Formats: sequence, structure tokens, C-alpha cells
Amino acid sequence: MIIRPAHADDLPAILAIVNHAILHSTALFEYDARSLDDQRAWLAEKRAGNWPVVVADPGDGAIGFASYGPFRSRPAYRHTVEHSVYVAPGQHGRGVGRAMMAALLAQARAEDRHVMVGGIDAGNAGSIAFHARLGFVETGRMLQIGWKFGRWLDLVFMQMILGDA
Repeated sequence: MIIRPAHADDLPAILAIVNHAILHSTALFEYDARSLDDQRAWLAEKRAGNWPVVVADPGDGAIGFASYGPFRSRPAYRHTVEHSVYVAPGQHGRGVGRAMMAALLAQARAEDRHVMVGGIDAGNAGSIAFHARLGFVETGRMLQIGWKFGRWLDLVFMQMILGDA
């Protein structure tokens, strides 16, 4: 498996991963599946902002993707980024997420980012444990911040201090 920058050819696989998460989980606080055009616009926005998007590719296409972007738009937050990491169904527990996160963390450090933040559904114990194993710490909980699948969702913020910016 290699971790590499995402290409336009990866968008159908990324779209399938995103739409599965939207329709079958609380990993994304979204309701409606995205279109390929939506995903093209997302990648174009990432590229325009010079934000990384990486995929895990075992040789026959992307089985996961990860990215980061701005945490907030105000200038004082410029050293902080917020990340996302998604792995295709059936591919969890194989080191895919860890490999993509290692690439993102290395890039963030190379860019002199100071903090990486993740927002995680509080009910997603697997993602919270995954982030803790990487060295992220819980820094806050926002109660009943989202509504999906007929219930209120809490949001956990986890962060890692990367170094001096």
C-alpha cells in the first residue's frame, strides 16, 4: 500500500467512501449523498488552498483518503489545521488510517503547523481510540450539537500539538 496525493481519477473511490459515511454513519454530520461534481469541487478547493489530500492505494485504487484544511478563517488560527480521515468499509484495522495520518502529520510539521484538530462524533469510540493511539488528546465536548438518524449527537474535539510554528 502506498500513500500518495489524490488525483482526479481517485474521486469516484473517494465519493463512494464519503457517501457510505454520510448514509450509514455519524462520521459526517451530513444527510445527503454527494455527487461527483460536489467531490470535484471539494478537490479543486483543496488544491486552490494548497491543502493536502492523500489516498491509501494498495495498487488497485484508493481505499481511504485523508486531508486537512483551515481550522478557522481568522489569521490567528493560521497555525492550526483540522483534519479528516476516512477508510473504505471492510478496510478498517489494517493500518490504512494510521499510514494516511502519518503522512498528514509529517506534512503539517513540514509546513510548521502547530496544532492538528479533529472533530469526532462522541459515539464513535473506534475513531476516538484511533486518535488517542496516535497521540491526540480530547480537549472538549459539545453536547447535542448535531441531529442525525433521529437523535442528538455530541461532538468531541481532539488535538495534537505538533511543535513550534
